[in-house]
Amino acid sequence: MKIGVNAWCFPASMNAGEVLQKAEEYAYDGIELNLEDKAPGIFTMDSIQSDIESIKQQAEKHNLEIYSISTDLLWKYPLSSKDPDTREKGIAVVEKMLSIAEICGASSVLVVPGIVREGERYDEVYNRSMDAIKDLAEKAEQKKIQIGIENVWNDFLLSPLEFSSYIEEIGSDYVGAYLDIGNLFRTGYPDQWIELMKNRIVNVHVKDFKRSAGNDDGFVPLLAGDLNWSAVAESLDEVGYEGYVAPEIPPHKHHHELLLKQTAETMHYFFKVRRVVRK
Repeated sequence: MKIGVNAWCFPASMNAGEVLQKAEEYAYDGIELNLEDKAPGIFTMDSIQSDIESIKQQAEKHNLEIYSISTDLLWKYPLSSKDPDTREKGIAVVEKMLSIAEICGASSVLVVPGIVREGERYDEVYNRSMDAIKDLAEKAEQKKIQIGIENVWNDFLLSPLEFSSYIEEIGSDYVGAYLDIGNLFRTGYPDQWIELMKNRIVNVHVKDFKRSAGNDDGFVPLLAGDLNWSAVAESLDEVGYEGYVAPEIPPHKHHHELLLKQTAETMHYFFKVRRVVRK
């Protein structure tokens, strides 16, 4: 497995060069960069090719692969929205991610497929989301970039069986699962999701979770929650997963350097060192 890190793990005050330098210092193999509405985001909807190429060159200088492009904009512009204009904005966001990924050599983009909200029927969200992803899958295939559908707290695709069925129904080799271990742990079990997703897994996000909290307050740094990370690593081994595993943990308010160091050490132990020890 490869050890990645999402840029949101670093303070927002850090520029691209500082983020990439720190990622190299902590021996990450690659980095996931994020598309945001506007500056000071590393990538924005207004980023042009030269901007993107510059970031790619900086990453290469620091021996990092930009392996994925993520965004939180699909919460603002859901692909499943009843409003056609909102859906079109969401589609434009994914198209921009695909364009950025192509320029910087990323192999995947992270997509939140839709959101079930009060007043929006589950089946209608499902169908609108499906239509949008099918169209985007064609564009992803043209660029040879994977769309990773992430399991998030969106009241949608709530079980590994439904999630797998959704991906199968899309019917594209360029659409798979972006599995977030922390997100699923509130109501599920990582080994079951991993086993049922198998070769559909595009990338993996990790953060820990305390089930006793049962809400957003339950998300905590690695080893501060209830997850058995050895079991997670073993399940990924068993299905032959060799892609990226990356933390998506907000920086500590006062001691971000220490949290980043601890996170990197924990990631390397469970997903690299532990594998050598087991052998």
